[in-house]
Amino acid sequence: MQPASFSIINYQFDQVHIDLNNYKKGNLGILFTTKGVFLKDKKNFELIFSVSLQQENTEPFVYVNCKGLFEFKNVETMEDIPDFFYKNSIAILFPYLRAYLSLVTTQANVPGIILPTYNLSGLEEELRSNTTEI
Repeated sequence: MQPASFSIINYQFDQVHIDLNNYKKGNLGILFTTKGVFLKDKKNFELIFSVSLQQENTEPFVYVNCKGLFEFKNVETMEDIPDFFYKNSIAILFPYLRAYLSLVTTQANVPGIILPTYNLSGLEEELRSNTTEI
């Protein structure tokens, strides 16, 4: 059996909510969430990756949801998805989400929100457990 490989086909920001009335420079609370859907017939994987930002004791003032579509080679079932995919798919999609958030906030003529780089390997298990197959 050949090793599985994958590539990103497309990504899209399908939900974006930014309310800068609640934004003040300072410490931000950041929440990342992930879930996935393995589309067995197409051998594709849809990664839903979102980030929300809030300051202490406030409602989130930023919510961005990004859907990334990945294509597999040599994967027939969800069990065939290699372990490294879960961590690497998040790492592939995060720079797009990070750049989008920076672009949108700087274009709003406010101090831009620039997320630092993160080691998001801790999200691997969340994605694995929040993945379904259709």
